[in-house]
Amino acid sequence: MFCYQCQEAAKGTGCDIKGVCGKEAPVADIQDMLIFVLKGISYVSSVLREVEELPEHNIVDEYVTTSLFTTITNANFDEDALFNRVKSGIDLRNSLIKIATDKGIELADYDQVTWNPANDEEIKEKAKNVGVLDTENEDIRSLRELVTYGLKGAAAYLEHANNLKFENKEINKFIQKALSDLLNDELGADELTALVLETGKYGVEAMALLDKANTSAFGNPEITKVNIGVRNNPAILISGHDLNDMEQLLEQTKGTGVDVYTHSEMLPANYYPKFKQYEHFVGNYGNAWWKQVDEFTSFNGPILFTTNCIVPPKADATYADKIFTTGAAGLAGATHIVADENGKKDFTPIIELAKKCKPPVEIEKGEIIGGFAHNQVLALADKVVDAVKQGAIKKFVVMAGCDGRMNSRNYYTEFAQELPDNTVILTAGCAKYRYNKLDLGDIGGIPRILDAGQCNDSYSLAVIALKLKEVFGLEDINELPIFYNIAWYEQKAVIVLLALLYLGVKNIHLGPTLPAFLSPNVAKVLVENFGIAGIGEVKEDIEKFVL
Repeated sequence: MFCYQCQEAAKGTGCDIKGVCGKEAPVADIQDMLIFVLKGISYVSSVLREVEELPEHNIVDEYVTTSLFTTITNANFDEDALFNRVKSGIDLRNSLIKIATDKGIELADYDQVTWNPANDEEIKEKAKNVGVLDTENEDIRSLRELVTYGLKGAAAYLEHANNLKFENKEINKFIQKALSDLLNDELGADELTALVLETGKYGVEAMALLDKANTSAFGNPEITKVNIGVRNNPAILISGHDLNDMEQLLEQTKGTGVDVYTHSEMLPANYYPKFKQYEHFVGNYGNAWWKQVDEFTSFNGPILFTTNCIVPPKADATYADKIFTTGAAGLAGATHIVADENGKKDFTPIIELAKKCKPPVEIEKGEIIGGFAHNQVLALADKVVDAVKQGAIKKFVVMAGCDGRMNSRNYYTEFAQELPDNTVILTAGCAKYRYNKLDLGDIGGIPRILDAGQCNDSYSLAVIALKLKEVFGLEDINELPIFYNIAWYEQKAVIVLLALLYLGVKNIHLGPTLPAFLSPNVAKVLVENFGIAGIGEVKEDIEKFVL
C-alpha cells in the first residue's frame, strides 16, 4: 500500500505498512482498485455522453459518487464491502463498453477500460499494482492526486444533496470527465493545473447545491445554544454529516424513550429549525472525531456513523459491538443499515439496542453557541458592517477545516486565545472543537466565534466574504480584512481549499503541515500564484497577519 491523502500520513510522506487512520494494507489496496475501476467507468461514460448514448445515467452517477465517497479517509474500513463494490463496478463498466461497441464507438485501450479479471484472486493481485505510485513523474502524480482528492470531497457533498433529492447533472458530468482526463498521459502540468482550478469551481457548485438541499429541507440555521450535558435516558449518538439520516433517526426514535445526541461533525444539526421540534433531541456529546475512543465508552449507548470520521475500535473496546454504519461508511463487524429503493432506512436495530443500554455518563456541562451560516450572518450584516466601520472589528479570521490527533494542532487553540479582542473567528468543520468552548466574549453583541456549521458550510463563509466585498464596494475579495488560517485533515478540506482558490482567495495559510501529496514543484506553483503558506509560531503569525 501507499497512501498520502490525509494530513497524518506517516512521517509526513505516506503510509506504506498500515494507515495511521487504522486502514490495513488490503483495504488500502482495494480502495486503489476502486479508483482504478472508477476511472474506467468515467472514461466510457464521458465518451457516451459526447454522443448522447448514456442510458440510465443516474445509475452511473450514483455509483461514481458513492464509490468516491467510500475512499475518503476514515469512511470505510470494510474490505468485503469495498471488494464487492469493485466487482459491481467492473460489471457496470463492461455494460457501458457493450453499449459503445454496439454503437460502433471506438474506445481507447486504457488498462482501466480493457482489463478484466478471471476470478477474485486476480482482482486482489491487480489491486497491489494500481495505486498512487503508478504515475512515475512526481509532479504529474501530485497534480493528478490533488484533482482526485478534490473530486472525493466534492462527491461527498454531492451525495448528501442527492440523498435529499437535489441533483446537478453538470457536477456529475464534470467529476467523470475529470477522472477520465486523469488517464490521459498527454495532459501536462499546465493542463492539470487548470483542471485543479476547475475542480474548485465544481466544488463551489457542490457545496451550493448541498446548502440549498439542507436549507430547503430543514430551514436556515439559526443562532442556537447547544446543550453539552446529558439526561437520564438511554440514548443514541449520531456522528458524521448526513442530515437526511439525522431526520430519519429522530423520526423513528420519537416516543420510544430514547434520546438522540449529535457527535463531532453532526453538531450543526442542532442549528436547524426542523430538528428543534423533537423533544428527545438533547444536544451534543463529546468533541472532535479523534476523541471517540474515550468518549464512546462513557456514552454507553449505540453509535451511528452516517459518513466518515470512524476510528476503528480495538477488539476489547466496550462499544465495539454497538457501532452501526450507513451510506458510504463501513466497518468490518459493524451492522450496516441499507436504504430501500425510496431512500428510507430502518433504524430499529439501533433503537432496540439503545433501550437496553445505560444512559450516557456526563463528561461536561454547559452550552456552546453556533448557527452562524450565511443567512443568519447576512441578517446581522448592518450590525457587522457598523462594527467594522467604527473600528470595533478590525479583522475576521477564517479558521475552518478539520481537527486531528497531532499535538501540533494545539496551535489553533493558542491562536484563538491570543487573537486580539477586536477580531472575529469565522469557522466551519470540526476544526472548531479546538476553540468553540473557549469564552472569547463578544463585540457589541456579536460573538467572537461564529460557527457556520459542517465542513461543507465553508460555502457560507465564502458567501459572507463575497457579500462583505459587495457592501464595502471592493473590487478584489483579497482587499477584505480577512485572514485565512485553515486546518486540514482529509479530502473534504481539499475541495474547500480548491473552492477558495477558484473564488480568487489568496494568501491562505494551511496547517498544521502542508500536504504530503504536493511535490516541491507543485507546492512552489501554489506559493507563487496563490500565496499558499504553512503556519509558524502563534505570536509571530498573529503579529504578521492579524495585527
